[in-house]
Amino acid sequence: MSRADNVRPAGPRRRGPFGGPPGMMPGEKATDFKGAMKKLALHLSAYKFRLLAVLVFSIASTVFLIVGPKILGRATDVLAEGIMSKITGFGAGIDFKKIGQILLSLVGLYFVSALFSYVQGWIMTGVSMKITYNLRNEIARKINRLPLSYYDKTTHGEVLSRVTNDIDTLSHTLNQSLSQIITSTATFVGIIVMMFSISWLMTLISLIIIPLSAITVMLLVKKSQKYFAAQQEFLGHINGHIEETYGGHQVVKAFNGEQAAVERFGELNGKLYNSAWKSQFLSGLMMPIMSFISNLGYVAVCILGGWLVIKGRIKIGGIQAFMQYVRQLTQPVGQIANISNILQSTAAAAERVFEFLAEPEKEPDRPLVRINTDDRVPDTDTLVHFKGSVQFAHVSFGYIPGKTVIKDFSAIISPGQRVAIVGPTGAGKTTIVKLLMRFYDVDSGAILIDGYNIRDFDRQELRSLFGIVLQDTWLYNGTIKDNIRYGRLDATDEEVVAAAKAAQADHFIRTLPDGYEMVINEEADNISEGQKQLLTIARAILADPKILILDEATSSVDTRTELQIRKAMDNLMAGRTSFVITHRLSTIRNADLILCMDNGDIVEQGTHNELLARNGFYAKLYYSQFENPQSA
Repeated sequence: MSRADNVRPAGPRRRGPFGGPPGMMPGEKATDFKGAMKKLALHLSAYKFRLLAVLVFSIASTVFLIVGPKILGRATDVLAEGIMSKITGFGAGIDFKKIGQILLSLVGLYFVSALFSYVQGWIMTGVSMKITYNLRNEIARKINRLPLSYYDKTTHGEVLSRVTNDIDTLSHTLNQSLSQIITSTATFVGIIVMMFSISWLMTLISLIIIPLSAITVMLLVKKSQKYFAAQQEFLGHINGHIEETYGGHQVVKAFNGEQAAVERFGELNGKLYNSAWKSQFLSGLMMPIMSFISNLGYVAVCILGGWLVIKGRIKIGGIQAFMQYVRQLTQPVGQIANISNILQSTAAAAERVFEFLAEPEKEPDRPLVRINTDDRVPDTDTLVHFKGSVQFAHVSFGYIPGKTVIKDFSAIISPGQRVAIVGPTGAGKTTIVKLLMRFYDVDSGAILIDGYNIRDFDRQELRSLFGIVLQDTWLYNGTIKDNIRYGRLDATDEEVVAAAKAAQADHFIRTLPDGYEMVINEEADNISEGQKQLLTIARAILADPKILILDEATSSVDTRTELQIRKAMDNLMAGRTSFVITHRLSTIRNADLILCMDNGDIVEQGTHNELLARNGFYAKLYYSQFENPQSA
């Protein structure tokens, strides 16, 4: 029995190669920034003492690092005084011992700073990994608690993106950006304080650089914004055009569409070139302009510093230390500006994750009946061996409220009967199966198995009664043996081989390289469609279900392969209540009961011969598949 939806999740759309530099293009923003960050803060609150330790160690590391240039300035002053004493002839010359002591203390400070930084990084990594670990577990559990109706309106790529991309964004932010915010803020404040302690006048002149740089960045971003937007738009167009053209390459060649495709590509490529050139040029101007403004600040500081030295208001070591602080000042400013953008994308990621975790869950199970799997234990009112009778009692259902798909559906199926469900596309055939397995719950009426309402079962126990073979096969990256064993994970190798033989799959498996140990690739395209179908039938045989569901199991294979599959399905259906959904009416002539559905209603039911004799809905449907009714 296949226990997974036959759906291959679509991965997130990848961007092309011509994106702008970090910080130039705005990322996805949260609709409720404060709300998302509050929820994230609640998850962080469980680690408040560790976060407090991170704060203390970050500040301590930064303080020790900031003090360094001023201490180095003292060494410069000692060196300058020694040189001047030699020149003037007064004094003992350069005091290397004192310089050595200063430098040794500086090394000690940097070592302690690095140690504190290591400790805070170690603590923060542990916190961030623990939070992301817990969030992934919450999402994994949530996925199994969500009703299938959620996946009808949400792509699998979206769900996958929340588990991978969004969680990774949170992990990166918590691990790096959070401590960086603390460090950058402490560094900025500390540098300003140290600069003021050296010279308030030079500090004020240096601070002019910050608003000037900010204004320049804002103007460049505003100017380049439209070009980056156009670049992304045309990049999407050109990627789509290439994908379509190469995906339908044979059709393009067959209808001589090469020239039109090339011309269209040239048009889109030209527009992409113009927008990309302008956006990249403007973004490339940022660093030279920022460097120019920064250098102007250095020049101003040097001139003013030289004047202050001449006046005796500051020493040479002070200027040297100040120049280091000026150079360091731009770093935390840039980091804080970049982090503000990162926080926006972090809030958006957190919002998507918490939105997913807040989705309404399916109705919890309150099992009143358990399945008796032990023949040595006698049945009771609540522990039952099931034979496989199914009853639909006035069942009505709609995927969307107010739009009924199944209308007052009633049918009684005895244990071991083969039931065929036929009808045009959209008649509600597959919906019946989904209701039977409780992928959805009925709006009214009831479905009973051996007289027990399926709502009284635990969902997992209920589904253990069923084996299902779908039109679209689902196999995973693993050996053929493991894919068959997916029907019953505790099955022995001998039981797997026996199931394969019953499914008419043993022969072709042994002709493959490595036989049962052959690995099916991720796309499951190293075996044919018919072979894949036989493997899913073997899986269902191994599960040994009480009730079997075959949903268009032979619709995508050739006639010869169909005969093999039908033989395998006959083995599978022997002694089991079976539901066969098919459009190939020639395959259900031997069904014990045929249910003809149209617009959610049973319009006819009976055996093949009985329904043909009535010359009604089924007869028209059946004869429409043959040119001559007599040949049927």
